[in-house]
Amino acid sequence: MITIALLALSNIFMTFAWYGHLKYKHAPLWAAILVSWLIAFAEYCFQVPANRIGSQHFATAQLKTIQEVITLVVFCFFSIFYLKEGLKWNYLVGFALMVCAVFFVFKKW
Repeated sequence: MITIALLALSNIFMTFAWYGHLKYKHAPLWAAILVSWLIAFAEYCFQVPANRIGSQHFATAQLKTIQEVITLVVFCFFSIFYLKEGLKWNYLVGFALMVCAVFFVFKKW
């Protein structure tokens, strides 16, 4: 559970680093890059321990799959509440299909 919590925190920071500057398009590009890098540093402070701890319980492909699903969930909330952009039905279907991939990654074959 600690791995998932750390990955969730990591993804919140990374989503802001990658997309938060889009709300401030008037800011100079160099400032957006600098602020994004500072936010990304905080992201790594959660991501690296999450993967170190998680690697004791999950395969690397499983860790990546967990991270991607968390990224989709965080992005949906970010898009709606921060960027004020709606989620179209086709986005949700596409995201749902990605989440379905979890079955194949975690299934014991």
